[in-house]
Parts: sequence; structure tokens; C-alpha cells
Amino acid sequence: MMDLDQWEWTREPASCSVKDGRIEVITRPRTDLWQRTYYHFRNDNAPVFQMRTEEKFFSFTVKTDFASGHRFDQCGVVAYLDSDNWLKASVEYENERFQHLGSVVTNHGYSDWATTEIDARVKTMWYRLSRREDDFRIECSPDGARFSQMRVCHLWAADGPVRFGVYACSPEDSSFRAVFTHMELSECKWPAHDGQQPDGD
Repeated sequence: MMDLDQWEWTREPASCSVKDGRIEVITRPRTDLWQRTYYHFRNDNAPVFQMRTEEKFFSFTVKTDFASGHRFDQCGVVAYLDSDNWLKASVEYENERFQHLGSVVTNHGYSDWATTEIDARVKTMWYRLSRREDDFRIECSPDGARFSQMRVCHLWAADGPVRFGVYACSPEDSSFRAVFTHMELSECKWPAHDGQQPDGD
């Protein structure tokens, strides 16, 4: 069980409970994380609960349970360095048929969004965030045993200590309960690359 006493909020939710390795969050309406791309707006008010580390190689695993039923409600894993540099992965509710399992990576104030549609009845998801210096890997799992890669990405600002943890938000006029459990910080479970070698000088 991770010691959550060292974690800190970057903006607090409407209400929260942190006890015995369990984080429960009630979101505030009209909270989100997004920077510029396509939509042109900048949203930087989602509650983020994180710890800080100087470790350059690690994996962080967490289980999420969410009772959302309103468009764009979301919760998941995050590495929030500052308003212009961060990544997140979550399930984002869309409608009664499907929701988006996806990730956003934001570098220098511009976000991207990579998604796939999953059934709207899915209400739990595991994530594993791994760091290898300034590169990151995001994985997901329906059961905490079999993880599938969502993406490999780079954070330009991750050249020193980083912060990582969990987040939940409601971009529209709604609110829901998100629960985070089974948090584990471990040695990096993302193996070093053993294929094509880097280009020479």
C-alpha cells in the first residue's frame, strides 16, 4: 500500500476522502484539463492528487472505479508537471452506448488526444504509468493482470523531478464519484528497448 501522506492536491475537488490506501473524489462541475489544440480553449482547473519523485525509472499502477453517466466525465492516471506540460489517461463517458478510453499528452501548451471506443457499461479500469527518464508508457487493463499498451510518449519538461498520481473532472455541468485503489509504485515494468539501435552521430 502506498503512503499517501506525501501526496498533494493541485486544486482540490468538491469533496474527497483519503484513507487506508483509498482515494474517493467528488468532482466539481466544469473542471477539465486541455490546452489549445483544435478546440482553441484552455482548461486547467481539474483536481490533481500527486506525489513527487526524482526517480527516473518507475511504474505506477492504480485501479479506478467511476459511477459517471454524464458526457465527458472522466477519471484516471496523470503526470501533471505544470499547466503546459502533462499527460493523462482515462475513460471519458460519452453516451449510454459507448465511452472513450484514451490519453492526452500536452507539451509546450498543446494537447493531443488518442482514443478508442469501449462499451458504456465498463465502470472500472486499471492503468500503469511507466517512466524511463523523459519518456513514458501508458497501459490499461480490465482486471489488473493483463495490461495493454495505450501509447508511448515524450514529455519535454520531464528532465528532472516529476509528479504523478490521479485526477477526476467533469467538463460539463455535472458531478460524479471516482474511487482510486490498489495503488502501487514499483521498479520500472517497461523493459529497455532491445531492437533497432539509435542512429550514430
